[in-house]
Parts: sequence; C-alpha cells; structure tokens
Amino acid sequence: MNILSSHDEGEQTLNQLLAEMDGFDPNQGVIIMAATNRPEILDAALLRPGRFDRQVLVDRPDLKGREKILRLHAKKVTLSAAVDLGVVAAKTPGFVGADLANIVNEAALLAARQGKDAVEMADIDEAIERVIAGLQKKTRVISPKEKRTIAYHEAGHAIVAEVVPGADPVAKISIIPRGVAALGYTQQLPTEDRYLMTRSELLARIHVLLGGRVAEEMVLGDISTGAQNDLQKATEIARTMVTQFGMSEKIGLVSLEGQRTPLFLPVATPAAKEYSEQTAELVDTEIKKILSEIHGRVTEILRSRRAALDDVANLLLEKEIVERSQLQEILSRRRLEAA
Repeated sequence: MNILSSHDEGEQTLNQLLAEMDGFDPNQGVIIMAATNRPEILDAALLRPGRFDRQVLVDRPDLKGREKILRLHAKKVTLSAAVDLGVVAAKTPGFVGADLANIVNEAALLAARQGKDAVEMADIDEAIERVIAGLQKKTRVISPKEKRTIAYHEAGHAIVAEVVPGADPVAKISIIPRGVAALGYTQQLPTEDRYLMTRSELLARIHVLLGGRVAEEMVLGDISTGAQNDLQKATEIARTMVTQFGMSEKIGLVSLEGQRTPLFLPVATPAAKEYSEQTAELVDTEIKKILSEIHGRVTEILRSRRAALDDVANLLLEKEIVERSQLQEILSRRRLEAA
C-alpha cells in the first residue's frame, strides 16, 4: 500500500475547499464560518488572509461567565434562597457550559427524588461531585483493611494540601467509592481561576499527589496500587517542568518537547523525541530528582503531623466524609497541643 494514498481523501477535500473559497464572487458578501477543536492540525493554506483569516477563541468560561451560565440554566428549576450561584461558580473551575447544565439538572433530579420543593446547596454539591468523580457506589464491599488504607491515603493528600504553600485548599475528603475506579478522593478547589502556573505551584501539586503514597508507607509500612494515578500525574508534571517549561537548572532554558496533547482535547499524543540519548538520560535523572526530593519533604510533613493524620483517617473511617471545617479544626487543635 502506498503510504501517501491514505491522505488522498484529506488532500482532495482540502484542495476542493480552497478552490471553492477562492471561487466566490467577493461582491456577494459571502462569509464562511467554521469551527474546530483541533486548531493545531489545520493546514496553513486555510488560515492565510482571504480565507479563514480571523480566529475567534471560544474558551472555557471564567468565574463570571460560569455564574451567568448557571443563572441561565437555573431559571428552569426552583432554587432555595440559601443557594448562592456565585459560590457554585467558584466551585466549578474549568467547567464548560454543558458541565454546568448537567450540574443543575442533576441537582434538580436529586431534590425531586427526595421530595424537596426547591433545590438546596447540598443537592448542588452532590451534583458537582457526581460530575467530577462519578456516582456513589455505597454497595461496593470494601474490606476493613482496604478501607483503612484508603482513609490514610486520602488523609495524607488532605494534610499536605493544607500545609504546603501554593496548594489549592481542601474542600472535602471522602472514602465513599465513586465511579468505576475511585475508592476515595480529596476535593480541592482553587481560590481563583488561573491562566498561569508558577514553579512553586507546580511543585505544590506534586507534594499533594505524593501525600497519599507517603501516608501509606509511613503508617501501614506497605504501599498499594491506589497511588498509580497520583504517580502518573506527578511524573507528568515533573516531566513538563523539565522538558517544556525550562524549570530545571541542569537542563537549562530550553524547551525539549512540544505540546504533548491537543489544545482542546485531553487525548494523549506520543511526542517525538528531538534530543540526544545523553539529554534523555539527564531528563530522566532530573525527573527522578524532583520526585525524590519532594517525597522526602512530604515524609517530613506527615511525620511531624502524625497525630493529625491519625485523627483525620479515624474520622474518615467513622463518618466516611470529612468537611473542610473539620479538617481545619483537627489541624488547629493538634498545632496548639504541640506548641
């Protein structure tokens, strides 16, 4: 099979489109509009002046935009007077219009099932958690040993998030299974929309991601497979710091890799390696160094707050859900006792 033949249909479509666009009578006032979520793969010929020469970015809504979208969808349901859509907008960074519409619909269904006359804030909070983590799986049978592992894992995430500067504050901790694979989760909510991330903020995220694994090592003397996703995310952050953002002293001010994912689609694409084997080895060394150093710091953080770690884990085992106020109360009480 000819390698080039697989692109024939795409080339023919592109050429015909270019011919049609150039063939219109300019006096007819025809405006051609198109939309894509893969702008990075568009042919340059389509974007030259006279064709699709004006690009309008329809990005994810900001805080004010999310509040306006929520108000639009909330007109269809009866909200309790205690519901503050500004607070809901602050709890949903990165959500698009479809996500926000789904939250309002889910909250309305939850309220209707419980026979409520109006949607309350608790219904909206549960709807947000459903969108983020999936449906609760309370019928899933988890052994006491595994439940204890999950509790300490999530407690480790939460305490590190509250201690490390630059980390997003914890909103809620849960060991109720959700979705297909989530056995527990720690919900963090940023204080504001972010468009840039500093080096310290990226390192803070790695600290929080490793908190669960370190808590298992320290308390249980063993490690589980529950930290797999945390390790993947931590490694990816460290890799982008080294290879894309120039945040490694040994690698220097260079960007070794291009964007690893499409702009608007969270689909991983293999990146072509455009550097030597010696540089690749140095990249691997730097990534391991970042993760190893943070692992040591997280260990010290949790070791010095072992009593608070035990308190949060025990409360999770008892209540299954720990709110931010309860977490802060435990940390404050233990801090005063240690003073």
